[in-house]
Amino acid sequence: MNYPHWQLAFPGGLLIGVVAILHVFVSHFAVGGGFFLVTTESKARRENDASLLAYCKRHSKFFALLTLVFGAISGVGIWFTIGLVSPEATSMLIHAFVWAWAMEWVFFFVEIAAAIIYAKTWETMDASSHMIIGWIYFVAAWMSLFIINGILTFMLTPGRWATTQNFWDGMFNPTFWPSLVARSAVCFLLAGIFGYVTLPRLGDAAREKVARWSALWTVGGAVVLPIGLYWYLAKLPLFSHLYLNGSLIGVTHAVRGGLGFTALAVLLAVVFGLAKPRWINTPVVVVMVVCGLGSIGAGEYLREFLRKPWVVNSVVYANDVRAAEVESWQQKGIARTANFLTTDNTASLEYGRNVFQLQCGSCHAATGYRGMKSRVDGWDAAFAADILQHIHVLRGTMPPFAGDETDRKALGKYLASLNDEWHFTITGANRLEIGKKVFDARCGHCHTVNGNFRPLRGTFENATGPQVQDVFPALGSMSSNMPDFNAPADQAEALGFYIAHEANLPLAHPRAPEAPPTGVGHSQLQRPLNPREEVR
Repeated sequence: MNYPHWQLAFPGGLLIGVVAILHVFVSHFAVGGGFFLVTTESKARRENDASLLAYCKRHSKFFALLTLVFGAISGVGIWFTIGLVSPEATSMLIHAFVWAWAMEWVFFFVEIAAAIIYAKTWETMDASSHMIIGWIYFVAAWMSLFIINGILTFMLTPGRWATTQNFWDGMFNPTFWPSLVARSAVCFLLAGIFGYVTLPRLGDAAREKVARWSALWTVGGAVVLPIGLYWYLAKLPLFSHLYLNGSLIGVTHAVRGGLGFTALAVLLAVVFGLAKPRWINTPVVVVMVVCGLGSIGAGEYLREFLRKPWVVNSVVYANDVRAAEVESWQQKGIARTANFLTTDNTASLEYGRNVFQLQCGSCHAATGYRGMKSRVDGWDAAFAADILQHIHVLRGTMPPFAGDETDRKALGKYLASLNDEWHFTITGANRLEIGKKVFDARCGHCHTVNGNFRPLRGTFENATGPQVQDVFPALGSMSSNMPDFNAPADQAEALGFYIAHEANLPLAHPRAPEAPPTGVGHSQLQRPLNPREEVR
């Protein structure tokens, strides 16, 4: 709330994700590809293989063009986008790791200089000196990865830094080493994949040799990668593990996609690189590169999602609000806290839109991608304001609302304005359908009827619709996290009918309610998960 937020037609986090995934894809190739080049050159000179050396020359030009031009531009793009979308988090990371950034920039400068010299001096520098330049490049590139890895892993697992504020505690946090192993494996895997990009122009003999050599890098990286990932998963905080239980469909798709893309890339490397190198062609290479990008995209998506609702765990929330300031803002209100508002008329719809931009705009838009319009269909202003009070409990990936009651009502009013108010003509023919629609809008964020998550069947089995409906007025008093029920009478009647109908259906395979892990209390879980929640 201390900075003007960049408002796009879609959530700013999406732009960060697109730029970051493309940059990470190329930057990991920049590390592994440097090692690939210098070791391949060493192999060519040791075996006195002129065709392999010619491949290295050609590949080094492609390598320098891609990593230095696109890599550098996309790196600047990341700074540009995060500075505008998440200025508070960016400021925090700069202040906490100013010396790490300084060291990384030095290594990056050495990396750029060495790559240019390496690519331009094949004919003018002796072999020994040329290879020394290649090794200088690789060491600088890997050290750049080493430092950035510390900052990235800190965002999920700050470890002892939370109490000591010590630079080294932040850098060498619980997931630092496993992440470094996994990322280094990815670097080698991508080096092998990109090794095929300049392959089709070679003669048959050299083509087969480079194809097999590149395949070994891809397979080798894929062999080491699971070790780093298993170690990494073992170091995740408890709330991150809960996201991996299969209840969130987006996380499940990302896990399966990452495994699938990696497995396909390795399979193609084995078939076309080791077994049948003569069969490799441009379409196969394109598929392998796409698989590499897909694997990186899935991995980075999971890394980002596993720390929700945080940008920096326990320090800065996903909406760029510092955790230490939430209570103060809840007491003072946004109008007296935020520096950049278009109006201070808290009763206006425009003020509600301001609150939405500040509290929700990092992850949501009003309509479109991750739009709130479809999510709040059926909500009235009072219900929306009540939901906002409990949003961090109802949805595990959401930060608490950082505003007072006036702010909640203003945002609730804005959210309710995104859709027309519901008016139904309820008949015996459509009562069940409308009841389900009301259930999805009012109850489905936290409950199922016959599912595995907070099922209502046990409570309302053998109950009639009117008996279910009689419970609704008492909902707000049953739990401090339960919103008051204020739906119109006809919707309440349809909802009661729907719950009673579903709760009394025969189940072919009865399911037991899910429970928290043994010994884990609500405060340790931090946020109960909602299986119906869409990905943020």
